[in-house]
Amino acid sequence: MDIKNYDVVVIGAGSAGVRFARMAAQYGAKVAIIENLYYGGTCVNVGCVPKKLYVYASAFAQEYQIAQRFGWQLEAPVFDWGVLRDNKKAEIKRLNGIYQTLLVRSGVDCYWGPAEFKSPTEVQVQEVLLRAEKIVIATGSWPNKLSVDGAEHAITSNEVFDLPELPKRILIVGAGYIGVEFAGIFNGLGVKTTLCHRAPLPLRGFDEQLRAFLKAQMLAKGIEVKVGVQPLAIELAQGAKRVCFSDQTQQEYDVVLMATGRVPNTVGLGLESCNIETDIKGAIVVDAYYQTSQSSVFALGDVINKVALTPVAIAEAMVLARNLFGAMSKQVKPAWQTLNYEQIPSAVFSQPCIGTVGLSEQQAAQCEQVDIYESEFTPMKHTLGGIAEKSFCKLVVSRQQQIVLGIHIVGPDAGEIVQGFAVCLKMGVKLADLHNTVGIHPTLAEELVTMRTPVRTVGP
Repeated sequence: MDIKNYDVVVIGAGSAGVRFARMAAQYGAKVAIIENLYYGGTCVNVGCVPKKLYVYASAFAQEYQIAQRFGWQLEAPVFDWGVLRDNKKAEIKRLNGIYQTLLVRSGVDCYWGPAEFKSPTEVQVQEVLLRAEKIVIATGSWPNKLSVDGAEHAITSNEVFDLPELPKRILIVGAGYIGVEFAGIFNGLGVKTTLCHRAPLPLRGFDEQLRAFLKAQMLAKGIEVKVGVQPLAIELAQGAKRVCFSDQTQQEYDVVLMATGRVPNTVGLGLESCNIETDIKGAIVVDAYYQTSQSSVFALGDVINKVALTPVAIAEAMVLARNLFGAMSKQVKPAWQTLNYEQIPSAVFSQPCIGTVGLSEQQAAQCEQVDIYESEFTPMKHTLGGIAEKSFCKLVVSRQQQIVLGIHIVGPDAGEIVQGFAVCLKMGVKLADLHNTVGIHPTLAEELVTMRTPVRTVGP
């Protein structure tokens, strides 16, 4: 067996692994990276990037309706799923090549194949044994399926982008990020869409009012929502999938998509042989510096199941690279750093889109009295366009200190808007600072600097 020696070996060439490998190499470390599926990881291949492309595609149907009210006389549009799918494939292939090129140009040695620990400082890939003082696990997560009879007849987000044809009827099980986003995508593409979830509202963990608002908008767009039920079995029925629900009802669909969460991707790594500790959910246990139960092994990104967002994985990678190899460069002080996980902004590319940062009303009210400012309205484009879709803005403000604790938006470009306001929140923006800022009219964002009167005060 061939033996190669490195300063660090990275397992997984997704967002976290690629960023860490490139930074470590730039600091002067000798780096190897192992991948066995695709460069760029979930985000590039079966996550953020193709999902956003499909969101764009699905929005054109509504834009066509609006255009007619604005005076554009157009022929009725015809959607071709195959064109979207194949153009997406070409774009992802291009990005795969870019990620690989970035690694090679950074001086990282790339290995292809499954990785398996042989010791806390040794990893085997194919017929090569890689030895290193430090090993970084960045293998991400994998879609989870419910354990029901016939689960093999359902697909996950891994397969949904490449369906051979557009279904006429789809059932989406689960109402987290993936569930609500694909509900909007397929509904926008003209598919009869049903969203099924156990909780009363979608997007567990988000602001309750935000959740209720999104559900109302989804219903208004024609998405069927089955609440408080779950599939008990999936059966084949003359080419369709017959789903038996927990409320004793049955319904047939062309495709059943299970968007029921993701689990840390550690199968086959051989963690047990090295006594690398995992928690009850299978996530690798790490300390504040991403060190595992083995001092030579580190882990970051979705595999540690902390905050499963691509920008967070990248931020973790940058912190770890500086900590481990920054001293090799005069640019970085050797003192170790940690990542601050507070006030991380996020977006849900539902339709309408959600952008949020900071505390929800419920979270803030557990600690102190807070004033709630909110605004609900129909955007100008939709009033003339004849679209019922509404937008919603909300501020959560400390009553005593008048510091803005949370900002929540549902509406066009909500993610773009929240990114900028997240900087303000991180800097401790006060309500007076928003009020002293001149708004840009007419925009959705100006609502956040013009709300003057709280609608309620909550908290102890």
